Amino acid sequence: MRQFSNRYMIIYSAVLVAVVAVVLSITAVALKPLQERNKEREQQQMILKAVGVDVPRQEVEKEYNRCIGQAYSDDSLMYYYYDFDNRDGIILPLCGTGLWGPIWGYLAIDKSGAIVGAVFDHKGETPGLGGEIASDKFAQQFIGKRITDSDGHVKPVRLKKSADHSSPFEVDAISGGTMTSNGVNDMLAADLAKYKDLIEGGVQ
Repeated sequence: MRQFSNRYMIIYSAVLVAVVAVVLSITAVALKPLQERNKEREQQQMILKAVGVDVPRQEVEKEYNRCIGQAYSDDSLMYYYYDFDNRDGIILPLCGTGLWGPIWGYLAIDKSGAIVGAVFDHKGETPGLGGEIASDKFAQQFIGKRITDSDGHVKPVRLKKSADHSSPFEVDAISGGTMTSNGVNDMLAADLAKYKDLIEGGVQ
């Protein structure tokens, strides 16, 4: 049986590692456009869902172009607007921090300041607890609630343990997910404050 020197084995291993690294780099570069496209379609799917349009991934682009537009406020904050089937208003992106990592979502609002839809997601919240923010049941609580008071000033919806369901500004907190609920409250308060001028100026 042929014996190889230590020097040969070191050189062979180094070359093999280099070849594998090059192959992996080429693969990553080749797949990046597809990954970015999938990420974009996932985002579009969430935005559509916020206004009640739930479509499979292959139909997202067509429906998104039909229903959704993109705009910037005076201070360069990006938001979206929807205009289809005699419905129109704006969609605000939300981004915050839960118990274990990022949380995010979209809030769709009509011209009166009423919430017509919402969708949320997370990166690492506990399944069955904080992870419930990604459920339809949680998001549907927001429909019909408001983000402005009777004077037209911004007033965020709050998650509360014993929410008053008759209040236009309260929804049920997540059972067993106190930290995630607090994160959602902080996210709503902070991000709606950013869009205060846009909201109080009247949703166009």
